[in-house]
Amino acid sequence: MLTERLPVDAASLRHAAALLRAGRLVAFPTETVYGLGARADQGAAVRAIFEAKGRPSKNPLIVHVADLAAARALASAWPESAERLASAFWPGPLTLVLPVNDGAVAPEVTASGPTVALRVPAHPVARALLAEVGLPLAAPSANRSTSISPTTAAHVLKSLDGRIDLVLDGGPTGYGIESTIVDVSRAPAVLLRPGAIPLAALAALVEIVDPGTVLVAPDELARAPGGQARHYAPRARVELLPAAQVLAAVRARRAEGALVGALEQAPGSALGGPRELLPADPAGYAEGLYAALHRLDDAGCAVIVIAEPPAGAAWAAVRDRLRRAAA
Repeated sequence: MLTERLPVDAASLRHAAALLRAGRLVAFPTETVYGLGARADQGAAVRAIFEAKGRPSKNPLIVHVADLAAARALASAWPESAERLASAFWPGPLTLVLPVNDGAVAPEVTASGPTVALRVPAHPVARALLAEVGLPLAAPSANRSTSISPTTAAHVLKSLDGRIDLVLDGGPTGYGIESTIVDVSRAPAVLLRPGAIPLAALAALVEIVDPGTVLVAPDELARAPGGQARHYAPRARVELLPAAQVLAAVRARRAEGALVGALEQAPGSALGGPRELLPADPAGYAEGLYAALHRLDDAGCAVIVIAEPPAGAAWAAVRDRLRRAAA
């Protein structure tokens, strides 16, 4: 298969929508990471996502829809907690898990489970594509399963070139990590994955429980996407260590003959060799995280030593991604 890469304009959006209506796969930017889209109502199209990604069939997919009305049509119930959160954060990087309306999406989307994960994206390309295609789109991150999520079109092609039909190149994404996922099919609501919307902002609107990182085995049905222990991971082995130990750890691994890279917060330590420095604020760090991991992987590092981020709620999503990468 030849994978096209097209800049975003009216013609490329029409082309992408035609491919999607025909059951093909199209990668496109969202405000979080690039998604790999297929029409959510067609089982064969959804199965193609799992095949292209090498994704376990019991790991459900997020469905992207154009607006609140389209989301309600896919859910069999719409509790007050869903209304409050959707009104506050949609369009945006929040995914809500709700009871699925029977027959509204292909069973492969939900891994034949009782709930569906829904999101109204804010990125202008994602919104234009949803308007053009006129269908809900199942769209996990556009990368091979468990690997680093893509924040550019080049990242998508590095992982999926020849496995999908088209990448719409809308430039780098903004938030840099995936959406926050909240299960509102039960009361109180449950945080299933930390992300761009912080827990405090959610708790200001609804009663919500944070059970900590919820992990499932690859053959176990997940309540929501991204539940596997190893996820968001580079090819290199990741060592997550206190910042004060990074310099010694890198020197020790290099003395063993390995090509070792480091990922630190600015200003970092006095390291040479492959090294990435990310901003010391959680939003800036999250925005640059996956791109930095891609660069270290592309440099051929066998080991990446990462300085643990600070404690505190503001860093919860970053800590979650780094723990998964190091699993």
